[in-house]
Amino acid sequence: MILMEIRILRDGLDHILDAVNDQYRVGSDGDVAKVRTTSHIRPPAGAYIIESGALNHSDDKGETIRLSGHVVVIGGGVMGSALAYWLTRLDPSVRVTVVERDPSYEYASSALSAASIRQQFSTPVNIRISQASIAFLRNAADELGCNDEVPDITLREHGYLYLAAADGAAQLRAAHTVQKACGADVLLLNIAELGKRFGWLNTTDLSLGSLGLSGEGWFDGYALLMAFARKARRQGARYVKEEVSGLDIVGNRVGAVVLSDGSRIDCSHVVNAAGPWARHIAAMAGVDLPVHARRRTVYVISCPTAMTPFPLLIDPTGFWIRPDGEKFIAGLSPLDDADDQPLQPDYDAFETSLWPALAHRIPAFEAAKLERAWAGYFEMNTFDHNAVLGPHESLENFFFMNGFSGHGMQQSPVIGRAIAELILHGRFATLDLSDLLLARIAQNRPLHEANVIG
Repeated sequence: MILMEIRILRDGLDHILDAVNDQYRVGSDGDVAKVRTTSHIRPPAGAYIIESGALNHSDDKGETIRLSGHVVVIGGGVMGSALAYWLTRLDPSVRVTVVERDPSYEYASSALSAASIRQQFSTPVNIRISQASIAFLRNAADELGCNDEVPDITLREHGYLYLAAADGAAQLRAAHTVQKACGADVLLLNIAELGKRFGWLNTTDLSLGSLGLSGEGWFDGYALLMAFARKARRQGARYVKEEVSGLDIVGNRVGAVVLSDGSRIDCSHVVNAAGPWARHIAAMAGVDLPVHARRRTVYVISCPTAMTPFPLLIDPTGFWIRPDGEKFIAGLSPLDDADDQPLQPDYDAFETSLWPALAHRIPAFEAAKLERAWAGYFEMNTFDHNAVLGPHESLENFFFMNGFSGHGMQQSPVIGRAIAELILHGRFATLDLSDLLLARIAQNRPLHEANVIG
């Protein structure tokens, strides 16, 4: 807790510097990181790929014409800050203003996240995003370093272990087939193999396991958030401490963002990166966004028995657990999953649900002790549990990056770049994320993600 307070005080100084010198800019810091490409689309001459109000377009000779722009990002969490970083990196001439109502991030989902990364999804697009994200995270110190300040996100690639009882084995095998087809480094384990690798595990009621051998693990999510925000500011992005109260819409465009103090920020583009509060911002643009703030409690647990190796474990009953230093953190899906519950830990659920399930799966946890707990919000997309990206259907300069349903932290390096590409070029240039566009909701084309944790 003391470390968190020191971090908040230190990073708050950066926000003060923004307020006194919002014109500070530096140039690009080198080549853009190479990210795995599955689709590269060149715009036809004189046309946009999508009607997105892109800052760049091609003339009839195929040459790029620069359009003036001021991008306002609503929300300075890991998504909004990743976008600000990529916008100012890919085009240092773009003006970027990030509106964040709480620069301390005390209640921000990004600061309260368990911050893990996996390739064990059921949809190819999520697997490919994670493959690109892990490549970025491995090089975060170089990508996000500022002068003599080098971020340490303490990436630990210790894998995920999905467990299945008899009724879940078929789904685990189906997901495994998709993962292997995408090149994920995952291995199916039978009961004997599970017992041999993880002697501390009770396998009596299990049928199958799936283990990530590389490209999966956990990291310091708060450090990643601060690194994105710090580097974005160094590259010229401006952070404003305020709350958005409305949008000034003229025709098919948003002309300005209205703040709660009555001031306005004129803009060429607006991006909804408001996390659990994205639904409220979307409503200002006439969109009924199926993204809801769902409370999740993270429990810090001590156990006297040493157990190694210990990947992030997902149990058939729905709980998850992983090491965190000398202790463990764990969580589970709540029975009462109402919207906008106060961010107070659910201690009763530990006693009645989590601890009994933990002690059954890992007998050593019969002697476990609950040290403390905290609560944060998932921005749950109830339509299909996948990200909602891209332009508004009628407001050509209003963009979404919402609804990550618990896997936003790990996807932020790639999603931030993808939305920056849409704004700057009118297309996904690095990784084709068309499956996640907002239009699928209005067209009732859900892309269901089965592997949602929590």
